[in-house]
Amino acid sequence: MVRVKICGITNAADALAAVNAGANLLGFNFYAISPRHIAEAEAAKIRRQLPKTVDAVGIFVNAPTADVATLCKSLKLDAAQLHGDETAETVAELAGSVPVVKAFRVDPDFDLKTLNDYPSAFAFLFDAALTGQYGGTGHTTDWDAARRAAVRHRIILAGGLKVENVAAAVRIVRPYGIDVASGVESKPGKKDHGRLREFIQEVRRGERK
Repeated sequence: MVRVKICGITNAADALAAVNAGANLLGFNFYAISPRHIAEAEAAKIRRQLPKTVDAVGIFVNAPTADVATLCKSLKLDAAQLHGDETAETVAELAGSVPVVKAFRVDPDFDLKTLNDYPSAFAFLFDAALTGQYGGTGHTTDWDAARRAAVRHRIILAGGLKVENVAAAVRIVRPYGIDVASGVESKPGKKDHGRLREFIQEVRRGERK
């Protein structure tokens, strides 16, 4: 089953709507300048309301490893997603305490051999390459690169996914997971619950084909 991660959760109503729609993971963004940033206290309140069947993932960008580990432990996060320029050494250090998803900004020139440098990563997230931005851009990732990578690695596909194209993305890439933020929002940080339900339905439709 393709795992669906709804990223950029900022409030309990959106979190519960995602859970009810069938999301497998929820992403909490701790990158201070993101429009989807959430404070630790608010994330803790939402985390306590989640069923055990839904994983909570913390999103970090070039944050100190010790701070990431402390926050993951405090909030009982199931994984840490590193969305910046973190090194393989940083991933390995953190992976000793929590599963790590290493994100990459992928364009047609991305060298898939780079993934071999991160053996400690649990999975890799492929996002669109846009200079100066660490995710949440709404731009589409290179699906062909993701498809080739998914043969050997756990690939979570992100970037420009929406109701209209996610079924095709699932069919073409066959990823381990799908990640969406802006594609199911009415505005940055606020989910459109109808689009959210449709999105997950389309993931499942793509899976069946």
